[in-house]
Amino acid sequence: MSELIISSLPILLKGLVVTLLLSIAAIVGSTLLGLLAAVLRTSRLPVARQIAVFYTELFRGTPVLITLMFIYFGVAYFGYEINLFAAGILGLSIYQGAYIAEVFRAGIEAVPKGQWEVSWILGLSKRQTFLSVILPQTRGIVLPPLVGQYLSLIKDTSIVSMIGMSELMHQGQAIVDRIGQPVVIYGLVALLYFVVCFPLSRWVQYHQTRSQLS
Repeated sequence: MSELIISSLPILLKGLVVTLLLSIAAIVGSTLLGLLAAVLRTSRLPVARQIAVFYTELFRGTPVLITLMFIYFGVAYFGYEINLFAAGILGLSIYQGAYIAEVFRAGIEAVPKGQWEVSWILGLSKRQTFLSVILPQTRGIVLPPLVGQYLSLIKDTSIVSMIGMSELMHQGQAIVDRIGQPVVIYGLVALLYFVVCFPLSRWVQYHQTRSQLS
C-alpha cells in the first residue's frame, strides 16, 4: 500500500495544483459577480433588482453540474470554443456568485440606513458612500459566511471533473480506472481536500467565536 501511495501522490498533487488555481480564479470571479448582483439587488432601480433576483434564484435553484455542462457544451453548440479551465472558472463563478450575492446583500442590508443619510448630509455621493462607508462596515458581517462559501466552491471543483478537467478528483478517478484500489486513492483525494479546507474552516470558527465574545 505504501508503494501505491508513493506512486500516486505526485499525480494527485498535480491535480491539486489545478484545483487550487481553479479555486482561486473562481473565488475572484464569483466574489466580483456576487458583489455586483448584491448592489443591483439593493438598488432603487426596479429593473436592476429584478435582474439580480432572477440571476440569484435561477442559479441557487439549479445544480452546479447543469451550469458547467451548459457553459461547456452550450458554447460549442453556438459555434464557439472554450477550453476546460475557462469553462470551469466561468461555471463556478456564475454558480457560486449567486450564493455570494446573498451573503453580500445580507451584509449591506445589516448596515443601518442612517449611515446612508449621514453620508449624504456630509456631501458624499452614492458611490462614495457605498465604497467608503457601507462596504467597509459589511466586511466583518460577511467574512465568516463568505469564507464558508469559498469552502463550498473549493469542494465543488471536484464536479468539474465531469467535463474532463484534470483536477484532483479527475486524477484520482484516472488512477482508480488504471490500477483499482478506490478506497486508498479516494482516501488520499479526500485527505488532500481536507488539508486545503480544514485551515479555512478553523479560521471561520475562530472568527465567529471572537465576534460572539466581543
